[in-house]
This record gives sequence, structure tokens and C-alpha cells, in this order.
Amino acid sequence: MSDLKNDSASAGVDQPEKFALTAIRLPVGWTFAALIAGLALGVISGTSQISETVLQVMAPLGTLWLRALQMTIIPLVASLLVLGIAQMASAARAGAAARRMLALMLLVLIGGGVMTAVLMPLLIAAFPIPEGAQGFLASTPAGEQAVPGIGDFVTSLIAPNVIAAAAETAMLPLTIFFALFAAAIMRLPDRQKDVLLSLFHALANAMLVIIGWVLWLAPIGVFALAFGVGVKSGGGAFAALAHYIALISAMGLVVLLAAYLLAWAGGRVNPLRFARAMLPAQSVALSTQSSLASLPAMLDSSSRLGLREESSEFVLPLAVAIFRATSPAMNLAVAIYVATLISIPLTPSLLLAGIAVALIISVGSVSLPGSISFVVSIGPIALAMGVPIEPLALLVAVEMLPDLMRTLANVTMNVAVAATVDRSTAKTVG
Repeated sequence: MSDLKNDSASAGVDQPEKFALTAIRLPVGWTFAALIAGLALGVISGTSQISETVLQVMAPLGTLWLRALQMTIIPLVASLLVLGIAQMASAARAGAAARRMLALMLLVLIGGGVMTAVLMPLLIAAFPIPEGAQGFLASTPAGEQAVPGIGDFVTSLIAPNVIAAAAETAMLPLTIFFALFAAAIMRLPDRQKDVLLSLFHALANAMLVIIGWVLWLAPIGVFALAFGVGVKSGGGAFAALAHYIALISAMGLVVLLAAYLLAWAGGRVNPLRFARAMLPAQSVALSTQSSLASLPAMLDSSSRLGLREESSEFVLPLAVAIFRATSPAMNLAVAIYVATLISIPLTPSLLLAGIAVALIISVGSVSLPGSISFVVSIGPIALAMGVPIEPLALLVAVEMLPDLMRTLANVTMNVAVAATVDRSTAKTVG
């Protein structure tokens, strides 16, 4: 395990999120306040002549801000995906323990995606979306959504022209292409490999800076969009937001509970002992909303559990870099919620496409507060499922609340994985 510990320095936290964490400070509170103010003023204004006049000014502002967010999706997803898969490939070469860890992470991610695909539609059926939520589709292009069949889904996996696929925002073939591209990069000579990875690293950092600029304007863009929603939805918009937050957070809660189950079944850690040891790390997670910032506290929790340093100091930095346990579950849940909102039938092929993209995108996700990575992480999933991403521009304003559950579950699952790997490697050594 000593080789694993040393290798974690190269496969750990040297990712774009480390740069962005120090370079970007976002007005999250102001964005949330702008959402509430916009909705409230829209509800008060109603459908009067004044509100219609104001909408003529607000609508273009909201549209411009949304397009500014959309323009970063493909280059940032491509760069982060290449870097994430490169790190996974490097980690897999570290030894059998690293490969077991990656296999365990993959099982958790697949389980989260499948769980959401099954459970989320059932939750929405049991607790229907409030009528006021229809106002969130105010800026969504009208038109019937085509539902692809199984044959269409299979043939769409590979794009004959990657440039055309990018122009059409066909995210599933794009993510597959860049995953293959990353795998090919890792087969190149070291000098060529380093040049390409440095290029994608710089591209990711540049895109994160642009997103930081765009999100600094989020209070203006969100206020403009929320005003229109308030006019069209009335007071039901507030109930719709509360409903959305509760259902999305419920998917994260399932992942959180699964972490305790994994620590008990895989790490043989008593659930009460695990819960006590996790309290400091969970407190940091809730206060920072960043797995990266919670890394020292996770290492402390691992020490409280008696995990070996060579295990925790390898697994946890790598997990922070490439593992977001809640990513497929909660990101797919958002896409399913919007799909249900716009009455898109959730066929097996659509759900399979969503799960596939959610799994791949989770590798290139950013360990930063969800307001930064929200559209970039969920947009590709929605686009792959034929779901409009316009509602995401407003939902990002309340992401600070579900993001608490995201970070809490991610941090807890990271330590549960470390405990499981520590036990498995200890048995091998013994």
C-alpha cells in the first residue's frame, strides 16, 4: 500500500476544482434572494399591463444569461471528462487495491443511477408536481418532443461527425467520444500525453473562470427569469420549488443511508461508531458545501475509525478528485423531474441514456458548490434525454439547498469506501 500512498499525489486533488476553489467566489445568497424577489414581484404584478411591459425587458436579460451558461457546457464537460478518465486510468495502474476501489466506486454510481431511474418516477407519481411548476417552462421552446426507440438509441451512441454532434448538443455520443479520446491519450508517449492533458487542464480552468463571471451576474439573470415565472405561475411557484427541493434531496438521502450500509457491510464498522466518527467531517461538509474542502476532516474521521493511513491517504484524495457518489442519482433526478414537468414519456431508452451520461459525467464533475457545476453536470444528461435545459437556469438558484445533501452524502460515502477498501486490503495483506 505504500506505492498507493505515493501515487495518490499524482492522482489526487491536482484538478481544475483546486484552482477554481480559490479563484471563484459566488454570490449564492444574492442569487437565492433574487429568485425569491423575482417570484414575489411577479406574483404581485399578476398579468397587468405593467407586468407585460416589464416582461419585455426582463425576458431578453434572462435569455442572455441562460445562453451565457449554455455556451460553456461542451468545452468544460469535454475537458473535465478527459482529465477525470485520465486520473482513473492512472489510479487503476497503482495496483489491485486501487482497482478494487474503482470497481466499488463504479458499483455505487451505477446503483445510484438505477435507483433514481426506478424510484424518482414513483415518488413523483405519489407526490405529484404542483400546478404552479408549469411556469418554469415559460422560456422553454414549444413543440412535441420526439421519443427515440431502442434502435435509434443504439445508433445514436456513435456520432459520424463529432463537430456536428457538438453543434447539435448531442451529449451522449459526445461523452462517449471524449471518453475514448481520454483513453487514447493515456496510450500516448509521456511527452505527448502531458501536452494534451495540460491543454485540457488549462481549458477547464478557463471555462471555470467564465462560469464564475456568468454566475456573478446570476442575481440579475435569475431575477429576470423568476419575474416571468411569478407572473405566469402565481403563488404556486413557491410550492413547486419546495416540492422540487424535497424530491431531489430524497435521492441524496438514499445515497447517504447507503453509505452507512456500505460501512457496516463492507468495512465491518458498527453504524453507531461510524455515525459518531463522521460528525466532524459532516459538519465541515455542511458548512463548506465542498468535498475538497472537507478532505482534512474526512482524514480525521478515518483516523477516528482506526483506518490505516496508507489506505485513507490514498483513497480519500482520489475519491475527492474523481468520485461523486450522489452525482448520477441526484443529477438524473433533476432531469427526470423536468421531463415529467414537460410531459416527456420516460421510456427505457431515455432512462438508459440518462444513466449512461450521468455515469460518465460524474467522472468529470467538479468538487465545488453545486451552484457552479449545476448546469454543466445536469445539462448533458437533460440534453441526452431530449429534456429542455431552460428550467435549470432557475433551479440553479435553489441548488444551495439540495447541495447540502449532495456534499453530506458524498463525504460520508467517501469515508465508507475508504473503510471498505482498508478492510479488503488488510485481509489481502494478512
